[in-house]
Amino acid sequence: MTDAKTSAPRATGIRIWVLILCAAVIGAALALSGCGHKLVAAPGERTVAVYPDEQTWRKVAQMKQQGGVAGMFGGLGQNLIAKQLDDQTQVKILSSDTDGATIVVIQGPFNGTSGFVPKENLN
Repeated sequence: MTDAKTSAPRATGIRIWVLILCAAVIGAALALSGCGHKLVAAPGERTVAVYPDEQTWRKVAQMKQQGGVAGMFGGLGQNLIAKQLDDQTQVKILSSDTDGATIVVIQGPFNGTSGFVPKENLN
């Protein structure tokens, strides 16, 4: 009878450690899942424009759509305002909406750079 009393707490202790280990593995998997995104350049391009914020992206996109002189200034604005990052640069998404996401670069020469990227430039 004493064996039954001593083995029960030991089995409970093992179960607790298994639960703790499972929770740690799940937590690590969730932490890594937020870091699996990359920038994707448009076909024929080698870089992706990262804008300081979503409002700046909207203004530049609107100017480019107008065509003519405004479109030309929109193209120049993209080159002056946005940082050009290499295709396939790994990023972490901080927040997102239907138009794109606010990201931070987690690998490469621009590590730590943050900004807004349109959704078509994210994987």
